[in-house]
Amino acid sequence: MSSKFSEILEKNKIDPRRLIAASRKLERLRPEDRKIRLARRREKSGEAPAEGAEKPGKPRSGRPVTAQLIEAARAGKPVSGPAKTRLLRALNAVLEQKKLEKVDLRAVF
Repeated sequence: MSSKFSEILEKNKIDPRRLIAASRKLERLRPEDRKIRLARRREKSGEAPAEGAEKPGKPRSGRPVTAQLIEAARAGKPVSGPAKTRLLRALNAVLEQKKLEKVDLRAVF
């Protein structure tokens, strides 16, 4: 029995290694993400933020999709919510490269 996720991979001829590479590129922490985390830490410690500074946005997770996670999703095993989101982001990035339509979370899981 295959899951919807594995059917989408087979239908669109997507190699799981491409998902890993795309996710690594998407989720990698960048300097702006580290600045956001630093601002949050300083806020919690009680330091007042600089005047005119808006509330920091949400940083990237820094946790890319792994081969183990992809195999679990392909086998239809339970996958956590944040992991599903990371898989979906990587899948949509690969589909965008192939000039195909993006998919919705409900269509994949």
